[in-house]
Amino acid sequence: MKVVNIHHRTYNVSLDKITDLFYTLSNTNDKVWPIEKWPRMTFKDGIKVGAAGGHGPIRYTVEQYDPEKLIQFRFAKSLGFIGTHRFEIKKVQNTQTQVMHTIEMNTKGIRTLIWLLAIRSLHNALLEDCLDKIENNFAKTKAHTQWNWYVKFIRTTFKLINKK
Repeated sequence: MKVVNIHHRTYNVSLDKITDLFYTLSNTNDKVWPIEKWPRMTFKDGIKVGAAGGHGPIRYTVEQYDPEKLIQFRFAKSLGFIGTHRFEIKKVQNTQTQVMHTIEMNTKGIRTLIWLLAIRSLHNALLEDCLDKIENNFAKTKAHTQWNWYVKFIRTTFKLINKK
């Protein structure tokens, strides 16, 4: 199955302020990834082209890295997702910047079912939390996207399974 999944948000801040945040991605002081709610994005030697890492059970390598424009990751072949996910940062106006996250991949067999039944919903919630976290670095009123009942159900189920 062909999957294209896009999340984006435009912020009322300059490009340089957003790119400063992306230099912290996967560091101990990560101001982009929602480590408060989700598994941390980690890379043994930091983000650089060729670095292997990921978040939770999702594994990938850094394929392209320009934290002022694009960070692209390629899913590990063993995962069964054939393709990439990426963050793109674009200046809209002098004081507006867009951050976009895109997954472009193909799934087959059981991986299609896993994507449809669990990962897609979890991914959507994680990305909205990520975009909220970026916004909350600058906003007076804090953004907080609510998870739907299905995301809450999946997360509760995984916690119960992992306690056994």
